[in-house]
Amino acid sequence: MKIEEIRSLAKARGIIQDKLYKNDLIKSIQRSEGNFDCFASAKNGECDQLDCLWRVDCLKAACKP
Repeated sequence: MKIEEIRSLAKARGIIQDKLYKNDLIKSIQRSEGNFDCFASAKNGECDQLDCLWRVDCLKAACKP
């Protein structure tokens, strides 16, 4: 998801975005949804959150060195 879309989601949820990096912004959105704030923390490409909006981006980010 592009950063503009992420910022739009955050704004709609009333999340203050000042100086937040993409990963931290997504984690804030996850918390506001009542979910685990686990973005980019998947180990070995494994994640049990199958219905997560961030799943594809998360797994990509978790696999980066």
